[in-house]
Amino acid sequence: MVAALTRPDAAQGRHRTPRPSPVAEEATRRRIPVIKARSLRSGQAREVISALDIDVAVVVAYGALIPPDLLERPQHGWINLHFSVLPRWRGAAPVQHAVMAGDATTGATVFRLVEELDAGPVYVSRSYPIAATDTSGTLLRRLAEQATDLVTATLRDIAEGVEPVPQPTTGITVAPKITPDDARLDPSWSAADVDHLVRGTSPAPGAWGELDGERFKVLLTRIWEADESLAPGELKATKKHLLMGTGRGTVELVTVQAFGKRAMAGADWARGAQPAPGTTLE
Repeated sequence: MVAALTRPDAAQGRHRTPRPSPVAEEATRRRIPVIKARSLRSGQAREVISALDIDVAVVVAYGALIPPDLLERPQHGWINLHFSVLPRWRGAAPVQHAVMAGDATTGATVFRLVEELDAGPVYVSRSYPIAATDTSGTLLRRLAEQATDLVTATLRDIAEGVEPVPQPTTGITVAPKITPDDARLDPSWSAADVDHLVRGTSPAPGAWGELDGERFKVLLTRIWEADESLAPGELKATKKHLLMGTGRGTVELVTVQAFGKRAMAGADWARGAQPAPGTTLE
């Protein structure tokens, strides 16, 4: 039996029309039965899955917990593709936390699900570099393109009788979902730490501070090599750049989004807004 489990249709677009997920669309195109469920704790989807005769279940970014009794249903359990080298960054936002922490590398791991979050034994893992220009968005897209072959390799290993290896008990870090409060800028930080926060929370929820009492998003930064002697949060606009002082060093605000406006280049925003000397992002 082959089936695809995915989220229910979600309202999209201007008219909020319910649309199936990309997984549901692809499964339907391939004539694979689709099971749609927001939760598997109760309901028809739970009953359907309980009745399935399946060898293994593959989970990628489903976002809901699998109840303990369902974990035992497939002969070889549920395997999950997780975007970190476990046990580092267990949780919902491993890529975002890796960038925010200034990690030089991230990775992908395929492991067997157990009741404890992201704690199951590992079949395979692989490391990938984090570029100085990466945001969580660009890194997630690259991992999605490059790491999916690990799932195929794991399925081959399972067919050949390979057993997963328990995770180390040291080096565990957690990566909970990022909230807007987590994305608030603190200009007193160093330029490197500000840059990590901005890139780690881009594109969502987006780093932000307050400018003239309104929320001002900073979606992309670049560490500025020259010494501008700006106070933390102080803005300086030139013809081609918008700069901000930090607790140690300066960053260029490459892409910003003022309250109620679209995202734009920092220099373009500055030409229109013409911030007065001494204007500060708080």
